[in-house]
Amino acid sequence: MKQPRFVALGYCSNDHLCRIPEIPVDGKIEMTEHLIQGGGPAGDAAVGAARLGLDAAFVTAIGDDPDGKKILQDFAAEGVDASAIRVRKGGGSPVAYCWITPDGGRSVAWTKSGLELLKEDEIPVEMIRNAKAIHLDGHHPDAAVAAARVAKAAGVLVCLDAGTFTPRIGELLELADVLIASEAFARKWSGENDLDKALCKLGTLGAKVTGITAGKEGSLLLAADGSILRVPAFTELPVVDTTGAGDAYHCGFEVRYLEGASPEECMRFASAFAGLKCGKLGARAGLPDRKTVDEFLK
Repeated sequence: MKQPRFVALGYCSNDHLCRIPEIPVDGKIEMTEHLIQGGGPAGDAAVGAARLGLDAAFVTAIGDDPDGKKILQDFAAEGVDASAIRVRKGGGSPVAYCWITPDGGRSVAWTKSGLELLKEDEIPVEMIRNAKAIHLDGHHPDAAVAAARVAKAAGVLVCLDAGTFTPRIGELLELADVLIASEAFARKWSGENDLDKALCKLGTLGAKVTGITAGKEGSLLLAADGSILRVPAFTELPVVDTTGAGDAYHCGFEVRYLEGASPEECMRFASAFAGLKCGKLGARAGLPDRKTVDEFLK
């Protein structure tokens, strides 16, 4: 396979997607639809980059169980280079259970199944050095920090999807060139409920780009002059499932950033990519190709 321009390292899983009328508490309910589909923040970003036409690779650790085999099959079907995925003999692979309500909202329970995490000496150093961007989600923290340092030394763009508080997340925040956090992460990390204030605090970490995703409220980004750019979500698009919408936003933003687009263009493209994704059940099924996004934005 070609040297990938886009390398993602982090979490991927098999998502059990359960469409239900409502999420029960201490009760039972019949599903109206059930699918098993690949998921996980960094895994979804790798698939998204491939759908948008980039040579992409994914780096993680999985087990040699049936779930692990399906994860590899899914990446192969998408044309994502999985040669750097470490398969743990006798290990289990990550799975997640996602409950999706009629309005597209979701709740997720996930596990790494006791998997041995990726180690620093297991990262594909040359692949990372020769990429244009590395995308991290904070999972496999030792490997993620090592990969970020290799990328920084080689002038490779370091992109962080700050959505989960994982060990060593502080180091990754300081190594990121493109730092975009979820609103929940931004509020918790900054101690600020107001997203503008939270964004300004994140901006002190020194990333080239600092932003926050805010779901149906759109996204905001700290401009070079200290002002705040805002791009609304495309609320006219149908919403079936918001699972993986943030993953799609990150991927879309990074792809346009690599192309030299302005911050506003990156945000608008990312919003469209994420919004179109939400039209189908699951994190990956609805990820559009480049032509679809460009035509929608016209």
